Amino acid sequence: VLQECGADCAKFQKSELEYKFNKKALERPYTSKHSWGKTYGEHKRHLEFSHDQYRELKKYAEEIGIFFTASGMDEMAVEFLHELDVPFFKVGSGDTNNFPYLEKTAKKGRPMVISSGMQSMNTMHQVYQIVKPINPNFCFLQCTSAYPLQPEDVNLRVISAYQSAFPDIPIGYSGHETGIAISVAAVAMGAKVLERHVTLDKTWKGSDHQASLEPNELAELVKAIRTVEKAMGSPIKQLLPCEMACNEKLGKSVVAKVAIPEGAILTLDMLTVKVGEPKGFPPESIFDLVGQKVKKNIEEDETITEQVVENHVKKVKC
Repeated sequence: VLQECGADCAKFQKSELEYKFNKKALERPYTSKHSWGKTYGEHKRHLEFSHDQYRELKKYAEEIGIFFTASGMDEMAVEFLHELDVPFFKVGSGDTNNFPYLEKTAKKGRPMVISSGMQSMNTMHQVYQIVKPINPNFCFLQCTSAYPLQPEDVNLRVISAYQSAFPDIPIGYSGHETGIAISVAAVAMGAKVLERHVTLDKTWKGSDHQASLEPNELAELVKAIRTVEKAMGSPIKQLLPCEMACNEKLGKSVVAKVAIPEGAILTLDMLTVKVGEPKGFPPESIFDLVGQKVKKNIEEDETITEQVVENHVKKVKC
């Protein structure tokens, strides 16, 4: 499904539960409507894929031509993913301030995608200072850890703040909102990596499903992102070839407001701007024409062309 929708990578979450949770956390009663067991440990064990299942998933991803990786939710999970030979490590927001974990993960030498939910800018500076000397191939994702995420808590402007604070690394966005508009906006702001949760059915049991995209939405999101990437274009503002037809048809020229006799010195009140035939001086030249002498009679409403202005030197646009 992900590959058909145009996604580049399928990312799962891998936990070695005894390393991610302490005993009391695993024994905690879990009575939520989303629960798959009486305790949180039972719930997580029911949902966790085995190592063999991960190997099967990776093999399938390779067969269909899509990258496969996972968030390593503890140090032992990272060891397994390293052995699985994933193309990059995802650091979930819950481990971003786990500095020993970051050091060990960075030392594996694989690219890292680091989410920043629940963190402060001060912590992200510390993360940068820890990871950068060990492994320069990493990026930060702006993220708010709420499921589903409300628009007022997204704070896309953090993307700009990260771009300013960390100009030498890519910045991306990990979204848990509903719909696609906010993620498209993140790409327009320069997000280079985009992560979204995906489900086959939002009504399924589990707290993440309602904060996920269904396949039709994912396909729409990918299509919108590819369109926005094209539309970002160039920062150079100039008349483009595709604008020439409009310019020829509707571009304006300087026109004589009154009849102007041969030898007259042009003043502003003799001139106006209209769509003219033939084309003449462009409107931005009107002030340069003031004070210049005309070498033949110009009728009222006639376009002012280079041929009728004495000693005119055409200014080259910079």
